[in-house]
Amino acid sequence: MSSFEDDAGGGFGEGADGGFAAGTAAGYNAPSVRQFSIFLENRVGRLLDVLTSFDDAPDLQLHALAVLEATDFAVVRLIPDNADATRILLRERSMAFSEIDINVVELDDEDHTLSRMCLCLLGAELNIQFMYPIMGDQPVAGPRLAICCDDNVFGGQVLLRKGYRMLGAGDLR
Repeated sequence: MSSFEDDAGGGFGEGADGGFAAGTAAGYNAPSVRQFSIFLENRVGRLLDVLTSFDDAPDLQLHALAVLEATDFAVVRLIPDNADATRILLRERSMAFSEIDINVVELDDEDHTLSRMCLCLLGAELNIQFMYPIMGDQPVAGPRLAICCDDNVFGGQVLLRKGYRMLGAGDLR
């Protein structure tokens, strides 16, 4: 096995006979969080409307926010602490949205850098679709990133195997 394969995740889940190891075949899902993507007209004040809606909701807190803007529209990606309450809020406000489970990874030391994380996912032939930072008011070991790959379950498994700390919704509270 080359050093690239060792560092980047080559041989992930392979048993001594070249087949997949029983633990990998059975699968282990890394913790994930629910992300909402809200589709807005690109008008002055629309983002404020969304954020005010969350401020006014007593049972909701945002852990992450990313805004992607185009000429006519914007997509607001966010990670709340309560997916069910968020879904209800967005429906009550008639906001167009979608939801997906994504990974949150903590980069905690020299061995678990952003570039090494990207190398691990590349070695597993996974494309990173997007990533953005997680906000936090509690002390953490290192930067935390929301990350979405071609296959989030497999991506989470790869990163867990490489020793990255994967966070679930409960870890963000």
